[in-house]
Amino acid sequence: MLALTACSKNSTTDASDPVKVPQLTLTDTTPKAAGPVDSVRWLLAKEPKSLDLDVKSGNDSNAVLANVCERLFQTQPDLTMRPHLAETATYADPKTLVLKLRAGVTFHDGSPMTVDDVVWSLQRHAADGNNESDEFERVQSIERTGDTEVTIRLKEPDALLTKALAGNAGIVLDREQAEPAGKDYGTPGHGDACSGPYKLKEWKAGSQISVERYDAYWDKNVKPLTRTATFTWADENAMVNSMTTGAADGTFLDSMSAVTPLVANKQLTVAYGSSSRTWTLIPTERGGMKDARARRALSLALDRTGIAKSAFGGLAQPWKTPLGPGAWGYEKATFQAGYDALQGAPARPTTADLDAAKKLVAELGPNQPAIVVANDGTPTRNLIANATVDAAKKIGLKAEIKTMSGADFASLYTDVGLRKQVDLVPDDWWISKSDPAGFYDNGLTGSSNNWVGYSSPDYDKVIDEALRTGDDPARAKLLVDAERRFTADAVWLPLVQIPSVVVLSGKLTGAPASMSIIAYPWLVDLGAKG
Repeated sequence: MLALTACSKNSTTDASDPVKVPQLTLTDTTPKAAGPVDSVRWLLAKEPKSLDLDVKSGNDSNAVLANVCERLFQTQPDLTMRPHLAETATYADPKTLVLKLRAGVTFHDGSPMTVDDVVWSLQRHAADGNNESDEFERVQSIERTGDTEVTIRLKEPDALLTKALAGNAGIVLDREQAEPAGKDYGTPGHGDACSGPYKLKEWKAGSQISVERYDAYWDKNVKPLTRTATFTWADENAMVNSMTTGAADGTFLDSMSAVTPLVANKQLTVAYGSSSRTWTLIPTERGGMKDARARRALSLALDRTGIAKSAFGGLAQPWKTPLGPGAWGYEKATFQAGYDALQGAPARPTTADLDAAKKLVAELGPNQPAIVVANDGTPTRNLIANATVDAAKKIGLKAEIKTMSGADFASLYTDVGLRKQVDLVPDDWWISKSDPAGFYDNGLTGSSNNWVGYSSPDYDKVIDEALRTGDDPARAKLLVDAERRFTADAVWLPLVQIPSVVVLSGKLTGAPASMSIIAYPWLVDLGAKG
């Protein structure tokens, strides 16, 4: 069992020690840096497709632009958030959010941030077809209501709006720079239109992206430690080799399989941070998982401890929900207590669990069709698919694996016909908001991610009330109730929780280890060891 402590401070696994996976502990950040560094070479998993996050976003583009572009609210390394480009945010009533903008903010061309820039940026994010448009579904209007004031009026209360404004939906762009660039904005050869402590220096397509410290940064209290950073990209084997040989200085890992060889290197430090990321089995509309009793039975029979060990080398924790603790950005004690009380997703099934599962299967009757588990042939999904089939057979369910191409597997999210060929899709899932409401709305009747067709008026009512509740303690209690209902009906079948992982060369420290790196300017804190 992993000792995952989301609130712990400055706990890292130093590669000079033996690998002690059972002692794995989470930390918000690596130890504070002692001084600045001139340049760092950072590895991404792949080249970003765009540096315009309204067009395309992902972990790699987010990790770069977190240092360049700024948001109305800022996520902190401990995954809490605070006002940033917005000095204050006040609800005049449950459907009216008033933002007072911070004075003195300037973009990288030296021009001041204006109310018009903010209104235009938010309207751009909200436009149909743009990446962040779903965050504005409850928004009725975005208007200038003063020289330093923006008012957002809602169709109905939305407790997640300020959380969204700490993410890509809250990025403020310099309209005079971004709008004339049109579709070229965010492509190689073009600059940024942002206000952050770093500016985009160069993007050589197929080669590298470089950013440099912006010495005229508006917030003089911020003292960025890294002067320049060059981002390149590599597959897992090349990444391990580059970190091992010293050709690269750091990376945020997507793959757990790369951790073991890196931890074994005495010249590197590996730190684990809190994340919302989990691996889960997502039921589809094919029908084999339509009956909640089938889902509950299979959830009781899954050996999550075995999956954590075999598929993730022990660098994962058996988990009871499809949402990791990185989503607990407030009222952490409430969410922890709610999680601890959950039933129905044991780490390792007991005899009593298997007996209960067999009883549920018996209630389904003798003519149940075989459950089909999707697989793209990659090692992790292959191990999960086989573990799922084994669990099903132990309780009297027939099950088989359907292996498909990587392209077809990715298309399961958009191709209903393809999805109807399988019953369960093993995949990793995470949310960028530090609020469980950002996940549990997937269980609402008619949600686009509610493939199995789960429908519960009581559940819908709880989620709707949570989305309307601005008071954090009250919303947390509602979401604990929603989590209990979601888990009891096994709407999705959770498997394991995955930490975020940062790997640093022996000369560096200070970077966050949590998933905050997708929105927090982490290069500011990355510096030299003492």
